[in-house]
Amino acid sequence: MNKKLRTLQTIHEQGSVLIVRLDSAELAEQVAEAAIEGGFRALEITLSIPGAVEVIHRLAAKHAPNGVAIGAGTVLDEHSAYECIRAGAEFLVSPQLNPAMIRTANRYQVPTISGAYTPTELLETAEAGADIIKLFPTEAGGVAYAKAVLAPLAHLPIMPAGGVTLDNVGDWFAAGVAGVGVGSYVTKAWQADGDFARVTEAARTFLTAVAEARQ
Repeated sequence: MNKKLRTLQTIHEQGSVLIVRLDSAELAEQVAEAAIEGGFRALEITLSIPGAVEVIHRLAAKHAPNGVAIGAGTVLDEHSAYECIRAGAEFLVSPQLNPAMIRTANRYQVPTISGAYTPTELLETAEAGADIIKLFPTEAGGVAYAKAVLAPLAHLPIMPAGGVTLDNVGDWFAAGVAGVGVGSYVTKAWQADGDFARVTEAARTFLTAVAEARQ
């Protein structure tokens, strides 16, 4: 199967992407490893992390052969896009629409999850060639807003990023989203006592909730 199609299939089958946005490369890598152990197969390592490109490279080299898609987040331009692709990123995520970033990704057949919020932005992002549209900032409108924009735009593959919890994940899928992005519930689970096994446990719990919500 084509690599791009395989990555999109991984994201579709899992129904969720883990957003890893932490203070250091070491911490990000520890959390990512624990989340992968808990079942995550699509992880976004944000470029806001110092040394993020190196983290992407190490994780991708280790886990891509096992079907885990390591992506890059907060990719704001084509230079960053190409750098991440060279490091092994299998998908790119941005908080905004940057057509040059999407063109670069499409040139190398790497999927994109590109940010948008208003109906106009959602359509422009789809027209620019993004594979999935990241609804951002999600907390501003929540499930009700997603449901409202998906009423006339149900054909768009929309993924909220932020504000997704165990309590409302079912509501998001009922609203018609294609998948969800989750961060703190999983990535900060270790903070209670420094035990990264908590991240693994949180990952399993969240993925179970996603699977039940999609039944």
